Amino acid sequence: MTVVRYVERDGVRLACRDSGGPGTAVVLLHGLAGHAGEWDAVVAALGGRFRVVAVDQRGSGASERRPQDVSRAAYVADVLAVVEQLGLERPVLVGQSYGGHAAMLAAATHPGAVSGLVVVEAGPAGSDPEALAGIAGWFDSWPVPFPSFEAAVGFFGGGAVGEGWAAGLEERDGGWWPRFDSGVMVDSLTENAHRSWWDEWAQVGCPILAVVGQSGIIDAEQFDRMLGTRPETVAVSVPGTGHDLHLERPEELARLIGEFVRFVR
Repeated sequence: MTVVRYVERDGVRLACRDSGGPGTAVVLLHGLAGHAGEWDAVVAALGGRFRVVAVDQRGSGASERRPQDVSRAAYVADVLAVVEQLGLERPVLVGQSYGGHAAMLAAATHPGAVSGLVVVEAGPAGSDPEALAGIAGWFDSWPVPFPSFEAAVGFFGGGAVGEGWAAGLEERDGGWWPRFDSGVMVDSLTENAHRSWWDEWAQVGCPILAVVGQSGIIDAEQFDRMLGTRPETVAVSVPGTGHDLHLERPEELARLIGEFVRFVR
């Protein structure tokens, strides 16, 4: 039975959805402006075989909404605090998009703390500085408050992806609102807009599973360089999916994660 546990680090409270149970611990990290609930279908498909902890990262979901520190180092330290305070013994870290980036950095800088790394639609290349304006503009385009949950689902494209994004909203004051501040989200991307992280990728010492969507954001050049740098990486492209493949094909992703966890442990 999943329970919500709270981890606090430097005055920032993080909400974690802990499935409990026996087996290897698996920590799930959502992407930018996401929430732990995005992983519900993946957790269900894992079928209780592992202790799964889905984290609302700082600035998102039920965690601290306006943290002062949104550096990459802060996100990494949060991951390690979750591992330590919840007593997770060398878990497998799984992250999608920006969560995958945080998982990668945690694995690179604290190799003894994790047993495996799964990056989903994430890589070490830096972001285009112009992308920050595009993301800020996308947040500004949200017609908040949404008049209904169904309206939000439609705005986000419908289907499982639309429902996943809409599930991150909260109902209050006569409508449905984001559970994050767009400025905090954009600020958290700033560091990535000014550097890449290839050295850190090369430093990851644990086994790696890299999963990308067929039409996701990780282009062939970046993916080829990732595999060239770490040729032992298990690489999978999921047909018919995009950046949110964890919402589009949760059962397939759960299968890949399950096989990988059994391999590393």
